Amino acid sequence: MANKKDEIKDVQPIRSLEKIEDMKWSLRRFCGERDYIMFLLGINTGLRVGDLLKLKISDVKGKKKITVKEGKTKKGRTIYLESVYEELISYIETLDGTEWLFPSRKGDKAISRIQAYRQLNKASEMTDIPDGIGTHTMRKTFGYWHYKQFKDVAELQIILNHSHPKITLAYIGITEEQIEDNMRRFSL
Repeated sequence: MANKKDEIKDVQPIRSLEKIEDMKWSLRRFCGERDYIMFLLGINTGLRVGDLLKLKISDVKGKKKITVKEGKTKKGRTIYLESVYEELISYIETLDGTEWLFPSRKGDKAISRIQAYRQLNKASEMTDIPDGIGTHTMRKTFGYWHYKQFKDVAELQIILNHSHPKITLAYIGITEEQIEDNMRRFSL
């Protein structure tokens, strides 16, 4: 596996809703409910994988909103779970004998970042998604689709805790080519 910085730079958001659905199906079918829920939470919250994997059942059970202290920035962030609440609760009901939301099959601990990476790549191979999938794909996919839906880079910059809007645009894959295309088509 590439080092952390290389992976973050090289991975891309999933820019197709059809491919997102394919990933969900593949994760559920070939990897399991744990990995499906991890992906679902990742693409709907924008949490880094390290913060996702630290979640315990008690952190989310019965809650539609939680506050997470981000590992990288050490800042608190409010996470809304309404859009995934029903599936999350159904999944939690299947967990037994663990405190972790994403338990490892090897003892009482959460799965590792490497295991999460392996499962996402396994699912992406089944869905014919090209290279560029990693654990950070979930966060970048969240960012890309949040921007597509709300067109508010300043808000997304705050959510992702980036220092500059240009970083956020590059992070989610909004390229100069896309900006130029939009500018060519712009007319009042």
